[in-house]
Amino acid sequence: MAKSRNNLLGVGGQRKKLSRADQYGPGQSREEDRRAAEDKKQELLRKMRERSQDV
Repeated sequence: MAKSRNNLLGVGGQRKKLSRADQYGPGQSREEDRRAAEDKKQELLRKMRERSQDV
């Protein structure tokens, strides 16, 4: 019996839909990078405020 090309339901299984970021590497490092960037931003803002008060 010939294979039907129209009925491929269930052939490849199901795939979980992942965001583009989740497809690449572990999520922990992204979260750590986000925290590090936030820390740098806060430090920069603190320095800018100190400089503006000194003037």
